[in-house]
Amino acid sequence: MEIVRKIAAVKIVFKFYLLILIVFFGTDTDAQNRPVATGSAAPFFKLKNIDNSFVSFNDYPTAKGFILIFISNVCPYSKAYEQRILDLDKKYARLQFPVIALNSNDPSISPGDSFEKMRERSKTRHYTFPYLCDEQQKVADLYGAGNTPQVFIVSKRDTGYAVEYTGAIDNDTPNKNPGKIKYAEDAVDALLNNKKPVITATKAISCSITRKRKQQ
Repeated sequence: MEIVRKIAAVKIVFKFYLLILIVFFGTDTDAQNRPVATGSAAPFFKLKNIDNSFVSFNDYPTAKGFILIFISNVCPYSKAYEQRILDLDKKYARLQFPVIALNSNDPSISPGDSFEKMRERSKTRHYTFPYLCDEQQKVADLYGAGNTPQVFIVSKRDTGYAVEYTGAIDNDTPNKNPGKIKYAEDAVDALLNNKKPVITATKAISCSITRKRKQQ
């Protein structure tokens, strides 16, 4: 009987920690919305940057497009891709395709994603791109973003802006495969050559955006 009780106790502890992991990291099915369809108009937004300015597409009159990336200060997947995000901006900002990072996590649930923590991380990690605070999660809702990191490649057209690719940055989170598929780079390269991306959507393997608690 003692052994049975110990096994039962272990199962309870296991389920408790599993619940914590699900709440923090989420599952593939708990995103609030589906990503905006590729080919659709890219929703306009204007959000507060970590330098207290407000940033929108209009601040880049010569841009050919944008690499929008929803990230988090604390998500291990975001941290794993941090240098690659910096590299994307270094490579493509000069080609008028800059990175714009957004943090939509609710700091009351994820304190490490507060505005002050965003400012600290941007300074410590030497971000070269805007890091916008989507405090009300309205932009995440508009784009159907549910994960961090999650990419939306946006192109500038004569009629406005359009979403051309959504999903993962590449297919190698550990960054150990030299033959990885660089989804984001491939999409931007195609657009810079006046072509459509071959791959327009992938699954973002990442943490879930921590959503605000619903009011009772």
